[in-house]
Amino acid sequence: MAGLIVLKPGVDWTATGGLFDWTLEFLISRLSDRQTASRLQEIVDNNLGSLWIDDLTTAAQQEIVSHWRSGLVTAGERQLPETEHKADVIQHLQELVNATYSAGLPGSREPGGQ
Repeated sequence: MAGLIVLKPGVDWTATGGLFDWTLEFLISRLSDRQTASRLQEIVDNNLGSLWIDDLTTAAQQEIVSHWRSGLVTAGERQLPETEHKADVIQHLQELVNATYSAGLPGSREPGGQ
């Protein structure tokens, strides 16, 4: 099953179910908003397969985007298993980070950072 993250209408990111879950799990322990973290955990636990950023509070959106921009790719490089596809997977995570900029989402970190 694939997963879908909609950053805004027309700007989305799809991934395998496993990478989608990993991307949300990356956030769950880092979010200060425990209600949003619980919501993300529910998505993972129930294999719901999609996250619409617009459905979250502005503060939660900003925090999620900031975490993705500041640490998602680095965490992927460190935590994901070494396979022949790892470079492609890391590039795919970078595409999500890049999409946060093209979607115009607020958050910390300048373009080009990991």
